[in-house]
Amino acid sequence: MSEITDFDTLRAAMAENSGQPEGPARNARAEELLTAAERLNVPLAVIEALGHQVKVYNYSSEKGKMFVPFARLLRMWDERPEDFDEYETHSLHWVFKWVSAGMLDQPHIPLASIEKWLGEMEHRYRLAGHSERAVRSVEHSVAAHVGDMARAERAYAAWLAADRDTMADCHACELHGQGWWQAELGRDAEALRLWRPVLEGEYTCAHEPHTAFASSLVPLLRLGRLDEARANHLRGFRLVRTMESMRGAYAEHVEFCALTGNEARGLELLAERPAYFTDDGHPQSRLDFLSVVALLMDRLTGLGLGERQVPGPAGREWTARELGVHARGEALALAARFDERNGTAHVSERARARMARQPLAERLTLGVRSVRPAPPPVPPAAAVRAAGQPDLPALLAEARRLSDTLRPNAVEAWAAAAEAAEGAELDPRDRAEMADHEAMSLGPEGTALFERAAELYAEAGDPGEALAARARGAYVRALAGDVDGAVAAVTGLYDEILALYAAEGTGMRQTASVVMSRARILARRAHEGEGDGPALAEAETAVREVLALVDGRAGEDVRLAARVAEAQAMLGELAGLAGDLERAAELLARGAAAFVAAGLPWYAVEYEARLATLAHHLGDAAETERALRAALEHGGAHLEAPGRAQLYLQLAEVVAGRGDAVEAARHALEAAHWADEAGESATLGAWARQQLGGFLLRQGRWAEAAEVLESALPDLTAETHGDGALVQTLWWLGDCLSELGEHRAAAERRLRAAGIARHWPEQHDHATLAHLAGESLGQAGLPVEADRAYARAGDLWRALGDAPGLIRSLRARAWLALETEGGPDEARALMTEAVHACEAAREAASDEESRHHLVAELGDTHRQFADLLTRSVSEGSEGPAARAVFEEALVRVQRAAEVFSSLGEGALHRRTGAELSAGWLEIELGRPADARARARVVLSSYDGYDDEPDAAPEAEGEGRSAVRARRAEAEHMLRIASED
Repeated sequence: MSEITDFDTLRAAMAENSGQPEGPARNARAEELLTAAERLNVPLAVIEALGHQVKVYNYSSEKGKMFVPFARLLRMWDERPEDFDEYETHSLHWVFKWVSAGMLDQPHIPLASIEKWLGEMEHRYRLAGHSERAVRSVEHSVAAHVGDMARAERAYAAWLAADRDTMADCHACELHGQGWWQAELGRDAEALRLWRPVLEGEYTCAHEPHTAFASSLVPLLRLGRLDEARANHLRGFRLVRTMESMRGAYAEHVEFCALTGNEARGLELLAERPAYFTDDGHPQSRLDFLSVVALLMDRLTGLGLGERQVPGPAGREWTARELGVHARGEALALAARFDERNGTAHVSERARARMARQPLAERLTLGVRSVRPAPPPVPPAAAVRAAGQPDLPALLAEARRLSDTLRPNAVEAWAAAAEAAEGAELDPRDRAEMADHEAMSLGPEGTALFERAAELYAEAGDPGEALAARARGAYVRALAGDVDGAVAAVTGLYDEILALYAAEGTGMRQTASVVMSRARILARRAHEGEGDGPALAEAETAVREVLALVDGRAGEDVRLAARVAEAQAMLGELAGLAGDLERAAELLARGAAAFVAAGLPWYAVEYEARLATLAHHLGDAAETERALRAALEHGGAHLEAPGRAQLYLQLAEVVAGRGDAVEAARHALEAAHWADEAGESATLGAWARQQLGGFLLRQGRWAEAAEVLESALPDLTAETHGDGALVQTLWWLGDCLSELGEHRAAAERRLRAAGIARHWPEQHDHATLAHLAGESLGQAGLPVEADRAYARAGDLWRALGDAPGLIRSLRARAWLALETEGGPDEARALMTEAVHACEAAREAASDEESRHHLVAELGDTHRQFADLLTRSVSEGSEGPAARAVFEEALVRVQRAAEVFSSLGEGALHRRTGAELSAGWLEIELGRPADARARARVVLSSYDGYDDEPDAAPEAEGEGRSAVRARRAEAEHMLRIASED
């Protein structure tokens, strides 16, 4: 504390401490500063230090500590009000609200004391001449807290009726409180109407819109406005994540996760704030937090995850079930303390109701990585028994119905029947079908089991189905890589089935199965031969044999109809292999349509997806989009998660290509969700989140985009996704953080991206990222680091021959020099270099468009040079030296006006802006007549413009507002110059 030597250093130290993160460290520093203030023996210093203490305690988890310094402040006011200056007098009355309302959150403070403080506040406000608006607001809080609804409604009405004055809470806080009350009464739409200006950023303060975002979540869910709820969660959580004092708002985000099927994200949020379980400086927010923890743990237990390890209070490991019991007990014990103090049961009733809330959305996809916890697997036989399904004959009948009609889940139905049949006597046909379908489920590992199925079919007296089973086994051999062996095996089976069919020893279905297996195997050989002519011809002949056998004879047999559809699609694949892409697309579309016509749309998905790839290659965006939408529609509930994720991601890219970022974001959101469900969060999921972040950024939804991109970043690697994707993600994230005012973090992302791009052969991206990093570092208050980044960018721009980039980097460094050791001399040198670079590039320009652009850059550089010169003069400086700088600045701004004039009407606003700057310098130099002349030049420049957009110069696109602004400034200058 030795550094606090006088009042000024104390004030500087308090200002510095105010800018530190909320928490015990900041509070401890405030206590040290109070001790230092007391040593100064200056009453106002002690008053300000006490006020600082009250403020930092209020914005922390130790809110209960603010009552002691406030009581001391009030005593000092009563004893010597003359020691308080105007600001501290206002502050004392202002924090009276914090203290009076804050007492409600401390159950050890008697209700009678709170009512007494409320009366004291009313009395003191009346003496000070303040409105009763703030008093009635606090009274409403007291009544609502204890559950006195009639008094709460009266106080609410009186609050709104009273005049707003300097003691009223800010607009943002008032609207939040009013909306909260409406939501408490079940008037969700009205609550959201009141919160709208806060949520849209019209009104803000230290804790708004943070709390409004959190409070809006459940009302939005109840109204079914799920997209808004998702957005408010992503935007709002970024605001409260680092603010220790916002445990109540943080709890509402955890609650949102519990009510929307995002239990895993809820656990992640709990893990980020372990101290929230035990911090006791603000009992009300601890009650809110523990109630929500109990809700989340009950959700997990209800999902069969009661024994899952979860984050909880330090000192031991917790299961979800154990933490749920603990949190519920702690919450109800706290609620009971409040109710004992209040003499009502209202707090306990609210806590129980909150803990009993049911989900408001089965699963609301958020876009950030978070996989829903899966319940423990249930053995198939146990599942059958639990569902009360019929006996074995019924299971066999259902399995046979599903397989005969090619319905999804037929293989699973046969597996369930086989498990239920363990130990039972079965005829060979039943055992054959069970073995056949088990072999289908094994893929390349099922060859031997297909042979066993064939033996059982033969034993059952069905030689045709035995041949079909062996043919399926041969195809599996081809899939496993033994194509030649498969061809040899299926050739004999093909001859046998045709002979058997001719002798009427088997049916069309079995014959078509063998002929199709042969066609598949030959097509496989053609694929492996990469379009070998003879192999292609043989495969196409085999496929056409399927059509010759079945087409027109399928009747009501869905299996035969499927053979026709598959054969048409296979012809499309072979056409693509031969290089006839248009024909391939036509045949694939025909095959997919045939599957849909047969009532088998889920089989069309594969071919619609292939068609989308072909259409994309052919440059047919409309057909690509149609095919992808059809694939998703036809897959329905049967489409597996990985395929669904890929289709949605492809559709997002196609839709984005035609400029619809909103719809593209919806599809990318679905892609991220299904990638997580497929267990591919780190691969396909990261791609989807990266794209989603980009689409959100294109809509200007910076906070949502940042959350999604930050979620994707840990999974994106150069090895898996490519360093281009990693750089793009960091670039986008830097843009988002810059827009959100998080400049240091933006600089970190941009520098990391630049570090990767520096190794690329083409260095334009490296230069751009270095330049952007310079911008962020400068805005973060790190001028030395910013200058270094701009210097690196300038070297790159120079090497690339990019004059505009070089010029902008030099100008930026010139401005930074005013804040560093280089000072005005270095700033002047850098700006002079920028002028020379402009002039040299203008002379070397090879086309008129480039020359025009560089002339405009030259004008801007002269204009900035003038501004820099005037900024370099210390405020209040006079004398020849200051006058010389102003004269030099005037020369520069006159030169800017001349350069802009050479560009004609397209640079009118730039020229008049320079003229006005020159006029203000003329006034500074004591030449009002010259200033008036320049003002009149500006006004005459707009003669003929009637303030209509069409009348303004289109090149600059500023229209009516720019014309009005220039005229208003010129008229103001005329008045000032005339007075001089």
